[in-house]
Amino acid sequence: MDFLYEIGINIVIFVQNLGTWLVSPIQFISFFGTAEFYLLIMPALYWCFDATLGLRIGIILLSSDALNFILKAAFHTARPFWFSRQVTSYSYESSFGMPSGHAQNSAAVFGLLAASLKRGWVWVVSLIAIFLIGFSRVYLAVHFPQDVIVGWIIGFILVWIFLKLEGPVSDWFAKQKLGTGIVVIFAFSLWILIIGVFVREISSGWQLPQTWVENAHLAFPFEDLIDPFRLSPLILTTGVLFGLGAGGFWLFTRGGFNAKGIWWKRILRFVIGVIGVVVLWMGLGAILPEPNSFVGFVLYYLQYALIGLWVSALAPFLFIRLGLAEAR
Repeated sequence: MDFLYEIGINIVIFVQNLGTWLVSPIQFISFFGTAEFYLLIMPALYWCFDATLGLRIGIILLSSDALNFILKAAFHTARPFWFSRQVTSYSYESSFGMPSGHAQNSAAVFGLLAASLKRGWVWVVSLIAIFLIGFSRVYLAVHFPQDVIVGWIIGFILVWIFLKLEGPVSDWFAKQKLGTGIVVIFAFSLWILIIGVFVREISSGWQLPQTWVENAHLAFPFEDLIDPFRLSPLILTTGVLFGLGAGGFWLFTRGGFNAKGIWWKRILRFVIGVIGVVVLWMGLGAILPEPNSFVGFVLYYLQYALIGLWVSALAPFLFIRLGLAEAR
């Protein structure tokens, strides 16, 4: 593995030698692969343009993110700035390296978007975005090239699996009662969480090299020490996945809602929806205990399940009641 790391370090150094003038543009490009960006875009699609497409994007994003956590814990590989002081890191990351979450999630999200819209220019723009986001992670020295390549491969495989299973799964859910569907969605979320906990536990016996910790701390002395086995990101993701899926299923059993409409209503929907997310995120976050115990983990899961439920069901229900959207 050290041999691959050394090759990767040389590639990172070569890319960074293109010049520091690229730092700001590259950081801007990298933002388009962050969870924060996707968690703005997915609700915007769902609330303001196409509810079905927005829900599909949300499901593949959250599934990809959860899988990424599991694979990182299984592979437990370094990031360039952990491994070597020869590179300059322009972004702090505390999780393991392979596969790149930015590369994997961008391939999954933009790949599904392009496959759904079926337009040539969307494919071109999506592939360019996927490549640039992956490239940005190498330049920023937070990923080796192999991390990005593996992330792309997994992301595209997820799109293929999603498109193959979407029809049969949708047909099955259409025949189920509300309670059954919600239980199945919860079980799926819990199943992913259990797999993640299991992989984390069997991998946590592996000793994190002290040099990785020291190099990361030297690069970012004001950040907390790296904690790549931290479980809270997976709990967050699976919680949102349950809330989003359960709320979407409930809403669509009631006929769904029409995300079309005049421009000012769409904007107002987005503003109200985002305010709701922020209130639930910051408000509940301020009163709930830290997720460092079983009770804390359960409450953390429920907090983000409620956020997912707000996005997929409660906010659209409010939009209809306020006359900002119409039921189908």
